[in-house]
Amino acid sequence: MSTFPLKRRGLSAPATTDQSGARTAPESLEDGPQFRRSLGLVSGVAINMTQMCGIGPFITIPLMVATMGGPQAIAGWLVGAGLALCDGLVWSELGASMPGAGGTYLYLREAFQYRSGKLMPFLFVWTAMISIPLIMSTGVIGFIQYLGFYFPHMTSFETHTLGVGITAVIVFALYRRIGSIAKLTTVMWALMLVAMGATIVAAFSGFHPSLAFHYPSKLFGGHGAFFTGLGAGLIIAIYDYAGYNTTAYMGAELTNPGRIMPRSIIYSIIAIMALYLLLQIGVLGVLPWHAIVKSTSVASLVVTHNWSHTAADVVTAFILVAAFASVFTGLLGGSRVPYHASKDGTFFGIFGRLHPKYEFPHFALLAMGVVCALGTFFNLATVIGMLIAVSVLLQSVAQIVAVTVLRRRQPSLHRPYRQWLYPVPSMLAMAGWIYVFVSATATSLILSTAWVAAGFVAFLIWARVNHAWPFGALEIREQYLDEQAAQPTEPAPPAPDAVAA
Repeated sequence: MSTFPLKRRGLSAPATTDQSGARTAPESLEDGPQFRRSLGLVSGVAINMTQMCGIGPFITIPLMVATMGGPQAIAGWLVGAGLALCDGLVWSELGASMPGAGGTYLYLREAFQYRSGKLMPFLFVWTAMISIPLIMSTGVIGFIQYLGFYFPHMTSFETHTLGVGITAVIVFALYRRIGSIAKLTTVMWALMLVAMGATIVAAFSGFHPSLAFHYPSKLFGGHGAFFTGLGAGLIIAIYDYAGYNTTAYMGAELTNPGRIMPRSIIYSIIAIMALYLLLQIGVLGVLPWHAIVKSTSVASLVVTHNWSHTAADVVTAFILVAAFASVFTGLLGGSRVPYHASKDGTFFGIFGRLHPKYEFPHFALLAMGVVCALGTFFNLATVIGMLIAVSVLLQSVAQIVAVTVLRRRQPSLHRPYRQWLYPVPSMLAMAGWIYVFVSATATSLILSTAWVAAGFVAFLIWARVNHAWPFGALEIREQYLDEQAAQPTEPAPPAPDAVAA
């Protein structure tokens, strides 16, 4: 523990009292434009689902089948959905009780400030500035892969130029008010469902159960090969399910976060699970699984096989829209992370500015757009594994701990949603994330550990310059408890005997 003095401070001015003596909310100390609460449940589900689906399953189904060694690939999607649901309940409790811009950053700041100051939130932002846009770059790469269905002879220079151009178009599309973005996202969500639905219908129009459900005679044999494959398959599944937490990063823009956030997360996971299972089973029932493994545009291949090349042209166009939408919503939610950290004094100040007209964190969006564009120049297979390993340590596992810490440290915090069957979902999620982490490749583990170590060094430098812990006072800032205490209170009803009098 630090030997420096302990300071306790809040984010806002002290609460005042009116003439009747009732407490009134403090005035914000922040100047300039603020977020608007304009996103409802439909928009929240649309944002989550477009981010979850996008291009992911269309490019990873062959990889999942190869990893699991056949039609038993559906087990990877089922177990992945179970892990996402348990983790989603963690996100729901944290997000509903702390509905601000920043998601994980807020939760780690509130939970770990009592022992390690700003270390954990700093490390999270350190990784998020790279991990979020790089994961989005995989969506751009998938977009280019399916574009290859129309233009199969593109050169490397052309694909790289396209990657930068597509990213620039997405950033430009995000340069507008959140209200119009909500409408645009809902439209892209509908088109994503059309792409997914058309592929599923095409698959089941020529479905062969003997292909889809032809499992090996010794499924669980081979010295634990199934469970080894399941670990690798979980990494793929979690990559594809990732995005169910997007609304948690936009808590300051939800109309009723205590109600909308948990529902948007849970509804999104269940809906996407159903779609992924239908898509995977449908594809397996069209082609032998060895042929699926070799495909780079499996959805287009399935539609061509069962319908026609013209129909595949149409469905591929919708898949391209889904890919665009996933990157669109990912950068939309991700840009809020450095914004809130900057407003908190835990990141560079330039990222804490909102656009004076459109009221969104434009510097953060531009920075992540640049990283996303650069990511399209590389093979991201190893990078994705590293990013997932990092997120397990600094996000998933840390948040599970945060739920328990906050229940003990801030028991009076208003929690519109409390985790069902607590702590069972937290324990199951913890076991699942540990399984994913140990299943990562040695390269991913080494790179992720090195990045975290570099972040720790960067934190020490930042803390030294800013006289923060461990080189200064350990500051306690219970933002949401302070805001809760500052809310206006209704006058107490008169006592029964007073009424009688």
